[in-house]
Formats: sequence, structure tokens, C-alpha cells
Amino acid sequence: MIRSGFTFSIVLFSLIFHNSWSHNLPDTTKYNLVLIVADDLGYGDLGFTGSTQIKTPNIDQLAASGVTFTQGYVSSAVCSPSRAGLITGVNQVEFGHDNNLAENQPGFDPEYLGMPLSQKTLADLLKPYGYVNGLIGKWHLGKEPQFHPLKRGFDEFWGYTGGGHDYFEALPEGKGYKEPIESNFKTPAPLTYITDDVGNECVDFITRHKSEPFFLFASFNAPHTPMQALEEDLALYQNILDEKRRTYAAMVHRLDINVGKIIHSLEENGIKENTLVVFISDNGGPADSNASINAPYRGQKGILLEGGIHVPFILNLPAKYPEGQISNQTVSSLDIAPTFLALASQGKSELKGFSGVDLNPSLTGSTSIELEREIKWKFTISRAIRHGDWKLVSIPDRLPMLYNLKEDPSELNNLALEKSDITQSLLKKLGDWEVSLPHPVFLEGAQWRKRQLSLYDETYQLTQPEKE
Repeated sequence: MIRSGFTFSIVLFSLIFHNSWSHNLPDTTKYNLVLIVADDLGYGDLGFTGSTQIKTPNIDQLAASGVTFTQGYVSSAVCSPSRAGLITGVNQVEFGHDNNLAENQPGFDPEYLGMPLSQKTLADLLKPYGYVNGLIGKWHLGKEPQFHPLKRGFDEFWGYTGGGHDYFEALPEGKGYKEPIESNFKTPAPLTYITDDVGNECVDFITRHKSEPFFLFASFNAPHTPMQALEEDLALYQNILDEKRRTYAAMVHRLDINVGKIIHSLEENGIKENTLVVFISDNGGPADSNASINAPYRGQKGILLEGGIHVPFILNLPAKYPEGQISNQTVSSLDIAPTFLALASQGKSELKGFSGVDLNPSLTGSTSIELEREIKWKFTISRAIRHGDWKLVSIPDRLPMLYNLKEDPSELNNLALEKSDITQSLLKKLGDWEVSLPHPVFLEGAQWRKRQLSLYDETYQLTQPEKE
């Protein structure tokens, strides 16, 4: 018994010494980086966020085996500015990318109709560390040649530069949703179903680059309009009576299948352990156009209530991050770029100039994210600030709206007058920030402002539907 106990003590000491010693060694691992972005996904439309209708086993497993942030945000309520923030780590309004990207407006120079060239992308920042960078899917950060992803740090591109695409058809001379698929490394085949095509191209990218560090931006357009689904997926959701909701559910189901393909490819190629996979949506679901549900949050795409900016947020890196952790700390899509760069540079980058923060210290237990973290938003007519549990939203036609998100996550009880001291303090912070911002470098059509204002008065589904 004494000998057995002595041996156990030696082994235990060795393990503790090894873990302590290795923890202090420089990290020489080259981590792969995968950023999976859904398009217009409703917060409440995944299994792990509470959906009672849509089955998403692959995304749910990614959450269960990684870290899930219940307080995860994007930096804008619509596609293009949100993507400008996440691909740079800088709040996009701080370099003039306030509006959504659409047709050029009178008085503006079309040469500036895209993410400013002065701004480095995550792909630019990863190049010095030997990363091969691939974008598969949607770009939406400028269609003019100077804004092309291959001129913004990406080595490979398969996809389209616009804001949305038909799921079944791309035409050689097509415009809008029928624009052609581009690729600089192969001749694109005709589309089958674009969600599957994006998934398959991601798998191909992983297979080709498994022996070198890579950054893969898996930029899906599902479940963005047009509402188009495969018959086999529609059949799985035939119990949903609303046709648009049924189509939406089928589209999200197919998205989940292709997220599964990506994860399986990492496993099959033996690189999942050292690959950081992030899953988010670019903004909240546009409930009025794609039948998404942002429950329990009020609001939708286009506005700064929680339903427009509060998104599913998963980080999964088996070699470094805990498994199955659910964090209530407030995080932002602006944190993705510094987190990726810190891993890629093995701590050598100074991480200067980011609006976001490196999440690695909090995920590995060395420090925690500031509990009273302050995040600000501005999108055309709307501006908002969150400080701790308090969130203030300001729009042109009414007094400010103040909510305690811990007690009122659905933002139903406006405390602006009751808590006037907090209202004034947050308004001052927001105002000081806003007047320091540059002018937008382009604008979207004026008709969108009126529509955004009306969305604050809509009634939103705050609970999951009854099972049909």
C-alpha cells in the first residue's frame, strides 16, 4: 500500500509539474481558423438556442463541445456593415461603413462604394504568419475591382461579391441574385443548391490545405432570401403549416448539414483538435421577410433592439478551450479578429487598433472579460449602447429606450424616465462617441430609414411556437 501510494504521488506530481511547466512554454502550435457565418438566421432557430421546430444537430454538437456565449453580439443589424466589423475587428462606423451596401446614391463617388481600402482585413493580418486565406460564399463588401476579396488578403475565392444569391441558378451575364459564381482556382460548375455548394467547396479547401495553417471564411447565404429549399428538406418539415416558415426551416436544416460537413472534414483530416471554429449569424433574423424567430428577443434585422444584433455565438477549439462551457460574459463579433490573430501569431502580435478584444485569456482561464463591458452601435437612424446589464437605444421619433437586460431580456419595460440618471449617463457616452465618428463613405437608399423606424413598433414572437 505504501509503495502504491508513493508511486501514485510521483505520477501525480509529474503530471502537475508537466502541466505547470508546459503552460508557461511558448505556444508553437499553428492553429487553423474557420469562421462560419450564417446569413439572417433567427436567434431562436437552432436547437441549442431553444427551437422547438428546427433540428440542427451539427451546430448543437459544435456548441456542446465548445464554448457558447449567451450574450453574443454583432456590430450591426444588417449584412454589409456587420461583415465589415467582423472581418476587421474594428467597429465599422469608425471607418465610415455605417450603411448597408447597395446602389450608389446621388452625390457619392462610386469609387468608394465598398469597405474602405485603408482598412486591413483579418486575411491581410494573417498573411505575415504564413496563413493561406480562403473565402467561400458571400462577400458583400464592394463589387468594384479594388474591393475584391482577392485584393483584400484572400488567396482563394469561390463565391459572389453581392449581398444575396439565388440558391439554384447563376447566369454567366446575370445580375443581382443571378450573378455568376467566381473562382480563381477552378472553373465553377453549375450550382446544385448553393448551401451544399458552399459546404462542398469548404471541404475541398480544408482537404487541399490541411498540411498548412489556413483561415477559412465559410460565408453562407442561408437562410437569406430568396426563400428556396430542397424538396427533400421541405418534406421533413411538412408539419409546419405556414409555407414560408416551412421553407425557412428546411433552409436552416440544410445549413446545419453543411456545417456538419465542415466539422467532419476537420475530423477526417486529423486537424479538428487544433482548429478554432467560430459560428455566428451576421445579424438577427428578418422575421417579416424570411419567417425567422428571434425569441426570446424583440426586434429583427435592421434595428438595434436585441432581435437585430443578439446572435448565436460559438467558439470551439478542443486543444485549448473548455468543452461544454456556457458563458454569460458579453462578447462581440469584433472580438473574432483579435482572437484569431492572437492564436495565429502565437502571442507575438500587439493587437493594436482593434475595437474588439482577444478572448483567449478568458477562454483559457488566465483572465476574465470585464463584467461591465461597454459596447456601442450605430446604424443609420439608430444608435445604442450596452454597459453591464443596461442598454439604451435612441432613435429619431421618440424619447430614449432604457432596458435592464438581466431582468428584461425581451426589452418590454422602458425604464428611461424612472432611471433618468442612467439614461443621461449612457446618452452622454453615446453622444460623445457619435460626434467623433467620420462621415459615412456611402449611403443606402433613403427609403430604408423609414422602414427601419417602423420596425421598432412591430409585434414580435417572443416564445417558441407550439409543436404542430
